[in-house]
Amino acid sequence: MKHKTVSLVLGSGGARGLAHIGVIQWLEQNGYRIRSIAGSSMGALVGGIYAAGELETYTRWVLALEQIDVLRLLDFSFRRSGLLKGEKVIETLRDLIGDRAIESLPVSFTAVATAVQEEKEVWLNHGSLFDAIRASIAIPTVFTPVELHGRILVDGGLVNPVPIAPTLKDKTDLTIAVNLGAKAEPHLDVPHREVQPPGNSYRRHIARFIDSLQQRLGRGGDSEEMDVFQVVTSSFETMQNTIARFKLAAYSPDVVIDIPHNVCTFYEFYRAAELIELGRERAEQAMAE
Repeated sequence: MKHKTVSLVLGSGGARGLAHIGVIQWLEQNGYRIRSIAGSSMGALVGGIYAAGELETYTRWVLALEQIDVLRLLDFSFRRSGLLKGEKVIETLRDLIGDRAIESLPVSFTAVATAVQEEKEVWLNHGSLFDAIRASIAIPTVFTPVELHGRILVDGGLVNPVPIAPTLKDKTDLTIAVNLGAKAEPHLDVPHREVQPPGNSYRRHIARFIDSLQQRLGRGGDSEEMDVFQVVTSSFETMQNTIARFKLAAYSPDVVIDIPHNVCTFYEFYRAAELIELGRERAEQAMAE
């Protein structure tokens, strides 16, 4: 049997992006050969690591993450441009995976970021893999922006949450796009689970703060009135989902794998096992159709 070759487009969406792992696993196990990847934000992170041949290493690491491990990866910024610096998670991944030049990767890879001063998307397909990933995941107000190649860059999902365009010249059999902002499915809503505060007083304060972030970034609190942070993040998500629908309609990939946007909050990386399994399930459904 001739294996079908694939251009894979991985969308943005925080921890929902762990579903990308399940999609990739299903495709590989069913005879598809991924020859090209384009990704925004979490899609760039998972796609870049796969292109480097290290997805299995990353998967083992993320499956072992617990809530407190997620806390330890958060390096708070004292700058006004973002809540987190994002350096700790990137350095952890550099140590785990090993950095390399994008142009030397065995799979063609493009990370999409947004150049805020030029008001346009930027395709990062050469230079340091993790520099490109860090730029692509720089969610406004959450992570501080990145200066790279003389540009100030933020999250690629701001302008192109499902970056199909970088794959248009590929000579592959199929273009498959994974949309992490698909319509909500009520049965996937789970009750908010409070972070268990670890040992000392300082860490308990941090844990409670992160717990409040989960409520703001995800399912909200008990109050009917949203605060400023909720308004910003909800608006960002609404904008991304709207842009994604236009991109998918304009470029019409061969297959769209939809991941509902209410499956988890943006930082619940400790739910990797269920999110990976969801990716496998939705890949199987979409490819069967």
